[in-house]
Amino acid sequence: MINNDLLRRIAKILDFNDEKIRSVFEFGGCEVTTEQLANFFLEKDDSAYQPILDAQLASFLNGLIIDKRGKKDGPAHPTEQVLNNNLIFNKLKIALALKADDVLAVLELAGLSMGKYELSAFFRNVNHKHYKVCSDEVLSTFLKGLKIQVQQ
Repeated sequence: MINNDLLRRIAKILDFNDEKIRSVFEFGGCEVTTEQLANFFLEKDDSAYQPILDAQLASFLNGLIIDKRGKKDGPAHPTEQVLNNNLIFNKLKIALALKADDVLAVLELAGLSMGKYELSAFFRNVNHKHYKVCSDEVLSTFLKGLKIQVQQ
């Protein structure tokens, strides 16, 4: 998925205003100016559009975990330089303190049925024999389900 679309959808689902989004970025160790943030939310065909780098989105997601769950003791987790749907999905699950049953319920709200074993394959180590790549469709469905859950 496109990082800008992910940020837009997450911010809308969680009802974050610009100031809150900037503070979440800061929690993750990334400074984002008001102008940069505005450019992140522009449409792709706009000349001022600025794509969000993987490291920036990773900082936002790490900041979201800190915002929702609190800062962890010990050394800070290094920010990922490259993201994939599996990492994004896992960070959202952690930030929102969702257990497997909760994630399955969210997916079910959006019309996707999945078993616990299928779901756990997304959160396994890349080198694990049962690891499965999370598609854009699954991640998008999860976000759609979150939106439905929040509106209820």
